[in-house]
Amino acid sequence: MILRVLFFIFCYVPFLIVCVPIQFLISRSPWFNNQIPRWFHWFGATFLGMKVKVIGMPSTDRATLIVSNHISWTDIIAVGSKADVTFVAKSEIQKWFFVGFMASLQRTLYVDRKKRSDAKRVSEEMGKRMASGGAVLLFAEGQSDLGTHVLPFRSALIGAAQHAMEEAGAAEVMIQPLTIAYTKLQGLPVGRTDRSFIAWIKSKSVKQNIKEILTGGTREVTLAFGTPRPLSSGTNRKELAKQTETEVRRMLVALNRGTPLPIAAE
Repeated sequence: MILRVLFFIFCYVPFLIVCVPIQFLISRSPWFNNQIPRWFHWFGATFLGMKVKVIGMPSTDRATLIVSNHISWTDIIAVGSKADVTFVAKSEIQKWFFVGFMASLQRTLYVDRKKRSDAKRVSEEMGKRMASGGAVLLFAEGQSDLGTHVLPFRSALIGAAQHAMEEAGAAEVMIQPLTIAYTKLQGLPVGRTDRSFIAWIKSKSVKQNIKEILTGGTREVTLAFGTPRPLSSGTNRKELAKQTETEVRRMLVALNRGTPLPIAAE
């Protein structure tokens, strides 16, 4: 814990003082660059004791919708340290002290899940980001979970992105499954009990969750990027959502068990 405090004071804070004003200006210019957010997430992962391992490659050189399972708010830091993506988050996060400000500097898209009309607005913005060749990450379960299994993916979210993509003028978008797995804690395989100290579950407050993460030792996180599939106007969104959900689930089971990843069916 002492080393983390020293790292925060002498490394993280100076980085924030220098780079946050620069990123503030960049985020309001037409020439957005994601390099500083990548550094921010790397510093965050180091401070939180996260070792991030990547399997596969994110399809970020073309219009891409990445769909993923969701375990904790630290998922964003892990993914952000390794891939240039636009995150879609619930609107409450925008109001969080410091967190909301930093997320906005990365041009995070916020959606008010209590308003159906807001989902249309966000899907349109997602379509614009993808049509310009960017990658958007969507936690397709719609909520976080313990990390032992995958909740059903919401095909409506994929359908909204599909429609918005077409309206924005993108002929085809790649949809890529991503599995996030917390595999080791202090060098040992993560058990079911340990997962309650990693995942952000509804019974815990943000303060309690942060305390457990800061005092819980180092964690190894694996990001497994699956096979990208084309998402065009004629694609059956429900079938595609089921395919990506199945691939994410298979990879999560394999990573949790420490077995080789399954080969996705074409």
